[in-house]
Amino acid sequence: MFTTHTPIKEGNETHPLDRLEYMGAFNGLTRAQMERIGGDPFNMTVAGLRLSRISNAVAQLHADTANKMWKEVAGRSEIIGITNAIHTPTWVDKRMTRAFEEGGDLWATHKEIKGELISFIEERSGISLNADNLLIGFSRRAAPYKRSDLIFSQPEIIEPYLESGRIQIVFSGKAHPLDDTGKKIVSNLVAMMKKYPKSVVFLENYDMTIGAMLTRGSDIWLNNPRRPLEASGTSGMKAAMNGVLNCSILDGWWPEACIDGENGWQIGDGFETTDFAVLDKHDSDALYDTLLNRVLPTFYENKNKWVQMMHKSIETTRTEFASKRMLEEYYNRMYIKG
Repeated sequence: MFTTHTPIKEGNETHPLDRLEYMGAFNGLTRAQMERIGGDPFNMTVAGLRLSRISNAVAQLHADTANKMWKEVAGRSEIIGITNAIHTPTWVDKRMTRAFEEGGDLWATHKEIKGELISFIEERSGISLNADNLLIGFSRRAAPYKRSDLIFSQPEIIEPYLESGRIQIVFSGKAHPLDDTGKKIVSNLVAMMKKYPKSVVFLENYDMTIGAMLTRGSDIWLNNPRRPLEASGTSGMKAAMNGVLNCSILDGWWPEACIDGENGWQIGDGFETTDFAVLDKHDSDALYDTLLNRVLPTFYENKNKWVQMMHKSIETTRTEFASKRMLEEYYNRMYIKG
């Protein structure tokens, strides 16, 4: 069996057959057999698809994308969609689970956890954020298609909100050592922190501790990849089960979970194009429209609706995107067939 992940070139590596032969990677096979399995140059994903009886993508949209991406590969296995999930005891705060299950005060519980995040941020960065103002979390790899800095793309729109502190954003994440574009994105995020020292934070040395703090204590979980390049995106699941409302492009797992305006918000309309300049402008406009005209008014003017959305977020994700469901799907749809 084989699981295919990211549908971008860098996530589907190829190697020259001469180099593989030199390293002894043919493992008793002939060059012709190796070429038949993975092509020339040898594509690891193609080999996985051909050598498996069944393969899977990690979200339903990703399955569509993967089948289109690899449709020309002769002799490959079927690619089905099994959406990723999270281990809830690791990522979901027990206080929030208790408040949800026992009919407790979700907002008071969230404020307590948010206060802990703000203290954590101050300890790590020296920046003290305002607990009463909207706090957006964004932590993931600084890959170009994830567009970590998209929210800064039209400064004339976003700057007044950052200067006033009505919007606060905490970023974290690392770029691949060989990804110069990713490193430039991180540099831009650090520059924005210096420009808006009271409302933008970049936490260095991203790890599970930072990931857990942000997915528990943020008010909003922002995700704006170039559709359809996000395979799944489990950080959004972690946030959703903690009552942190997703505000996301309809990519990865979010099209399966999103009930727009009820358990979070969709950004845009699922628009796709290979012209990234057009796509980025379209999605930037959609991001500002959703954030400024829907998210902010709800947060500052309709707290009752916000709490209802928190409840709905937990209710609609806690079972469907938990690892128990995922493991059962792998077993029933793949393992017993393999």
